Amino acid sequence: MPAPSADPAAPFPLASADAQAPLYIGTAGWSLPRASQHRFAMAADSPAESHLVRYARQLTAAEINSSFYRPHQRSTYERWAAATPAGFRFCVKLPRSITHDARLNDTEALLQAFVDQASGLGDRLGCVLVQLPPSLVLDAPVAHAFFAGLRRLLPDGVGLAVEPRHASWFTSEGDTLLSHWQAARVLADPVLHDAGRAPGGWPGLVYCRLHGSPRTYYSAYDKALIDALAARLQRATREVAQNAPQEAGSVWCIFDNTASGAATENALDLLARLRNA
Repeated sequence: MPAPSADPAAPFPLASADAQAPLYIGTAGWSLPRASQHRFAMAADSPAESHLVRYARQLTAAEINSSFYRPHQRSTYERWAAATPAGFRFCVKLPRSITHDARLNDTEALLQAFVDQASGLGDRLGCVLVQLPPSLVLDAPVAHAFFAGLRRLLPDGVGLAVEPRHASWFTSEGDTLLSHWQAARVLADPVLHDAGRAPGGWPGLVYCRLHGSPRTYYSAYDKALIDALAARLQRATREVAQNAPQEAGSVWCIFDNTASGAATENALDLLARLRNA
């Protein structure tokens, strides 16, 4: 494997004779648990660096979950973008007012407000996460209208990752609908349905969300899982490159087992495993 990029937050380079999609690795949020802070040293000439600046020197992506609960000003997104290097990418979670309250119906104004705000990230906006409530059954006309509206508003090249939880989305109908809008079905752990053991939807994007198991949001993943995940992600970068238009595909792995601080260690260990392969 080649030496890591001089920019440690650039999309991770993988050794292969085949074309590869960029691989982004990070956590939900960018807090630095006390036990991990020694792995995120501050620059000697800037002792007041923010957690995000330190985080983005080691990891390549972060998922913004706070947007699910409350809006952020465009200037806040601009500040976050300015704190990260050129190769870093954010995925922003769609507000619950759209997914859980409106349940994807008549959301044009809400989507416009969200995109206006999140676009403050500029080219650091790599993906939008649409997490659906467990009770939301696939309604094809509603879903088509929703994704058409969202795609009209999003800048070109921004990925769409959808994390459904009702079984009706884990079907050929669900995969066909998501593929039509170039939206990936999230590969989530814990797995809720058998079809969820593999990614679905558009094959030009793979988005893994690891919530922790057996205890959701708390449990750390062991070395065997990290090793297996590294191998699978390497294969995914080649598979995605074959299925996506040039420079449009990407592979993401986000650890959401943040409640105990395990996410940060798992993300760093995965990145180290890839670099040492």
